This record gives sequence, C-alpha cells and structure tokens, in this order.
Amino acid sequence: MSDRHPFSRREWLKRVGEVGAAAVPARILLPVVPTPGADRAEALAAQTTAAAPAREALETLTAVESETLEAIAARLIPSDANGPGAVEAGAARYVDRALGGALAEFRETYRSGLAALDRYAQTAKGAPFARLSTQDQDAVLREVESNLASGFSPNGSTFFGLVLAHTIQGTFCDPYYGGNRDFVGWDLIGYPGVRLAVGAGEQRLGARPRPTHMSAYDYSMFSGKRPARARLDQGGGHHGD
Repeated sequence: MSDRHPFSRREWLKRVGEVGAAAVPARILLPVVPTPGADRAEALAAQTTAAAPAREALETLTAVESETLEAIAARLIPSDANGPGAVEAGAARYVDRALGGALAEFRETYRSGLAALDRYAQTAKGAPFARLSTQDQDAVLREVESNLASGFSPNGSTFFGLVLAHTIQGTFCDPYYGGNRDFVGWDLIGYPGVRLAVGAGEQRLGARPRPTHMSAYDYSMFSGKRPARARLDQGGGHHGD
C-alpha cells in the first residue's frame, strides 16, 4: 500500500477495536474479532482483488453524496493484496441505510460534511473528491483529519472520525445490517462467524474454525428479534451461502 495513504492497513487493523469501541452506537454492535496471524495474511494476499460491485438503490443519501462517501470508504479501507476492502463490503450501503434508522441523528452531519469535503477538494485540488486521483484524495483526507481543511462544522477531524467509525462498522458488521457483503470483512480478519456451539477441536490453540458465512439472524433463536429497520427487503434478512 502506498505511504501516501492516511494510515497503513496494518495500523488501521490495530485501530479497529479502539475506534469502534469509542464511536459505535450501542444499537449496532460489532462482533469481537481476533487479529489475523501471519498465515492468514499470506492466504489473503494470494486472493485476487474482487471487482467493485454494482451500486445498489439508495435509501437516504443522494447520488452525489453516495459517490463521495464511497470514494472516502475506498481510501479508508482500500482493496489491496490482503483482500477486498470497504467498497466490496458495501460499507457505504450500510451507512446509507443506517442514516434512515439507527444513525438518523447523523444525517445532517453527513449532508453538511460531504458537501464541505467536495467544496474543499474543489478548492484545494480542482475537482470534487470522487473525481480526484487516489494520491490527491489521500492528501485531502489527511488535511481533513488534521483539521487543516476549512468549511467543516464543528471541524474536519470530527467528521473524519465519524466516517471512519461508520466505515469500519459497515465493513465488519453482521451482514444483516447491509454491510460486510459476502462476508468479505469477516474473512479479511479471520472471524469465522457466530457459533452456537464449539467443538473440542475448535478450542485448541491455533485452531482456525471454518467460516459459517451466516448472519446471527439466520439462526432461529435470533431471527424473531431482527431489527425491522435493518431489513434488506420486505421479506426479511440476509441468508448466508
């Protein structure tokens, strides 16, 4: 990964728990996940980076806001040799849905913050954020994070931290909430998914349980408690492979 990125993926993985614990609303919980070992990283490095999925219909954001948010997410958790990133996980889709429900209190913050980012990018680099090169996007994000960018309320670092926290949520949440598409987030960090029982072999040191690729809400004991606003469609929630 380029040194121009706001922070390396290795550093970012260390920050997942720190940022998530500080900023994740209690209504949407992230799974507790282990840090992947070297062998897991090598296996992921051998993957071919997945193509960005087609953009789904919007629920809350405008088309321009969604494009800007997706461009931000692509730089915060990029696709690289370690595997797919926030775009493939559908992190922006997660935010779009959540802003109409559990994260509704942040809708105005996103409206003003994304507009401010585009204005600053246009002034500083000559184009809206989504139209900039990745190098210029990283430079703009560093300036926003460091409070060097103008036009944000209350300041750029607050907006940067909010989007970072929600991008992390969207990449690693239970897929039922609209992110972690195809479980790419869980696979990236080696989280095998929810288990109702763990066999003796899976409890050994160094054991790597086979991924279930199931939402918690695919289990009958939890399915009756699905949050209504988190539905992917009117018929119900996500179902694993």
